[in-house]
Parts: sequence; structure tokens; C-alpha cells
Amino acid sequence: MNIVCDKTLLSAAIDGVSKAVTMRSSIPVLEGILLKAEGFQLTLTGYDLEMGIVTTIEANIKEPGEIVLNAKLLSSMISRMPAGQISIVAADNGKTTIQSGVAQFEIQSMPATDFPDLPNTGAEQTLTIKTGVLRDMIERTLYAVSQDEKKPAHTGELFEIELDKLTMVALDGYRLAIVERPITAVKDIRIIVPSKTMTEVSHLLANDDEEDVHISANRRYVVFTTNGYTIMSRLIEGEFLNYESVIPKESRTKVVIDCKSFIDTLERASLIITDRLKNPLRINFAPDKVTVRCQTPLGKVVDEFTPESMEGDSMEIGFNNRYLLDALRYSKCERMVLEINGPLSPVKLLPEDGKDFIYLVLPVRFKNEG
Repeated sequence: MNIVCDKTLLSAAIDGVSKAVTMRSSIPVLEGILLKAEGFQLTLTGYDLEMGIVTTIEANIKEPGEIVLNAKLLSSMISRMPAGQISIVAADNGKTTIQSGVAQFEIQSMPATDFPDLPNTGAEQTLTIKTGVLRDMIERTLYAVSQDEKKPAHTGELFEIELDKLTMVALDGYRLAIVERPITAVKDIRIIVPSKTMTEVSHLLANDDEEDVHISANRRYVVFTTNGYTIMSRLIEGEFLNYESVIPKESRTKVVIDCKSFIDTLERASLIITDRLKNPLRINFAPDKVTVRCQTPLGKVVDEFTPESMEGDSMEIGFNNRYLLDALRYSKCERMVLEINGPLSPVKLLPEDGKDFIYLVLPVRFKNEG
């Protein structure tokens, strides 16, 4: 193999496909990137047996061929090379020379035949969505995905694809995030996409919100194609919670709050909460003010702000500070409605206008105070 290509293009492509590379593996080839040179293109592939990322860049192919190079080493070398053209020449014995200007490295490649084949997913084009819409849906939900491997289905995001809408759902047993957007799909299908895949998809989306993202899916695989990358992933098998059944239909109290005021108050109250000293926030909702209290071994805090409006009974509820802050921050709203049923029922958070997303947060039961 003998190629010449642009440093900027190569460096970006290496960074992109490296997201699917296993950094520590008992199989050395899985720590590598497959480089395949043919025609006028260099194709780079990273694959950890669960997720694969492929991209292609323009290159001057003097001699076609394919090799595997350690991803971490290759990335470090290329990023430190001077700007301009980079040449990669691999001899038959695997000795590979990487050169730019006067800087030259010589490393050992691994045989391409050892690199696992990406599966033929058989996934058919299912829907096309704008980059800006998908990025927004991921940002509003991904934070609520469970980290608990005991329930594998909840360590991913549910994609509920219908002919006219896409619903994305994430939950971890303490909170639930649901976002819905109108789309045009060619079939109905429910799939659970691993959270790692969703994280990497969000990193690889184009800066242009209007660029298309093509999504192909079947029962075993999902494939995202966008911004010059193809990201394919196995799906998570298992039953996702029937989330609609846990959404409260009615509420005893409705409070409209200004998000910035609520976030500022919660952040001040959170200053005395640490990972070791976790106590719930005690929040009292009354028509004229919302009072936030908290006490930990570090100290105690009392803070308040005025709600925009309130209907129904006054109520005091305990919350995990992070769960409530996440819901408010990721909503990206100026105002939100909190629908409350009682101190132990899930609290529903909605945008003041419209229902394009719903968050549920479970309250925290107070310990008996002596």
C-alpha cells in the first residue's frame, strides 16, 4: 500500500472512526483501524464487534492495499505531524512508514485479514431526519438512560418509529424523558439503540442542522448515515418499559415556573450536596413562592423564588437535586409546567406551550426526622 492524503482530512477521519475502536482488548486487531486504499479513496473502519464506524476520504492511491494500524498510536502521530500532505507506505512484511515533511515514523501494521468483517446488517432505509432535529432529540433524552446493566433494555434509547412521528424515550427508574417529533417513515418499528451508539452518533453529526441523517433499521441492527460517516450498531434485545402506563393522566397541582429562576435556586441549594453527603431537596410549592430547603453535614440552606402561576393544593416534595436540574437544563425552555399529584407520585414536567416532550421525575421519600 502506498498513499498520499491531506493531514486535516486524515486526522478527522481517524478521530471519527476511533469512537468504535476498543482501547484495551485481548485481541490487538480490535485496537486498530482498518485502512483500505483503492481507486481514489482511503476507507477507514473502526469496529468493536458491537458498533462499527466507516468513513472515506480522498487520497492519491499510488498502490492499493489494506492494513490495520493501532488507533491510539496512529491518532497521536498524525495529530503531531506538520500540516500538509501525509504519505503512508506499507511493505509486504507489515513495516509501515508514515511521513510528512521531514517527520517520519516507522511502525508495524497488522494484517487486514485478521480484522473482523462488519456484518451485513440487511437494514433497509426507514426514515430521514434533519441533523438539528435528531441532535435536539438526543440531547433532551440521553442523560436519562440507565447505567444499570441488570436491566439491559434500559441502558439504551427506545426509538418508536411510526409512519408520521418518531418518539425517543430514555429512563433509569428514577426519571423518564420522552421526546416526539413529526417525521415521514416507510415503516413502523420499535428498536432499542445502545446509549454508546447514540453518544457517538451525536458527536459525528454535521454542524449544519439542515443536513440529512438517514436511518435504516431492522430487528437486529440500526445504521445511521450522515456527514460522510456510516455508523452501524447492534440493537439491545429485551422488553422496554410500557412507558405510557406510568405517565400520570391528572394532577392536583399545576405550577408554572421560570426555568432560569428555578435552576439558579437549585444550584445554590446544591452547593452543600456532595456525592458522599446526599440529602434530598425539600421543595414547598405555594401560590406566592416556591421554597427550597436542604440540610447536610456541610450545612443548611433555605432559598425561594416566585412561581409564574399556580393552581391547586400547596405541596411539599423531596427531590434528588441532579434529577430535577437535568430535566430543567435539558428542556431548553424559558418556562415549564410542573404537574404534581402528591409527595410520592411522579412529577410531570412539560413545556408551557405544546407537548413535544415530557419528563417524569420520581420524588424522594423523606427520612423520619427526629
